Amino acid sequence: MIAYIKGNITFKNPAYVYVESHGVGYHINISLSTYSQIEKTEQVKLLTHLVVKEDSHTLYGFADAEERVLFVQLISVSGVGPTTAMVVLSSMTGDQIRDAILMEDEVSFKRVKGIGAKTAKLIILDLKSKVAKGTPGELRQINAGNTSKKEALSALLALGFNQSKVLQVLQKISKTNPEIQDVEGLVKASLKALSS
Repeated sequence: MIAYIKGNITFKNPAYVYVESHGVGYHINISLSTYSQIEKTEQVKLLTHLVVKEDSHTLYGFADAEERVLFVQLISVSGVGPTTAMVVLSSMTGDQIRDAILMEDEVSFKRVKGIGAKTAKLIILDLKSKVAKGTPGELRQINAGNTSKKEALSALLALGFNQSKVLQVLQKISKTNPEIQDVEGLVKASLKALSS
């Protein structure tokens, strides 16, 4: 297993790069997210994952460990191959992927080219527990319990607010104003707190 490759970029485009390391040029497939992080660099260290098939050995490269973990999780889902996983990583940020899984948001996955309703359901079903393990305790709590909180969180994330700030605000509201239980009330109270 090749854990990472460090060297000079001799060619790059949004789909793959050539990295020369100790006289060997490696063809490494990348996502748009990784491309945007290495676009202006000449030297690079890419974390890698090697996919071995009967007729090919293909290297996939990632600018950070989080993206590699998501890639490995995605390809563990039946019907999601490496190419589809890279399309998902190119279409959504890591946070968006995790949020879509935790919120059971099939629509976000169905927007990705090559993913239909069945595959979207499988991704959510197969990865929800794995993704939940790597998320903050507050988010796990919200996803495990209150549907109104879950919907309020989803609405606030859709409005572009930062997940960790929203989680803090929702936790604070549930402690200081436990009578606010409906989605509308939670969203209004959160918006007020987030804008102050």
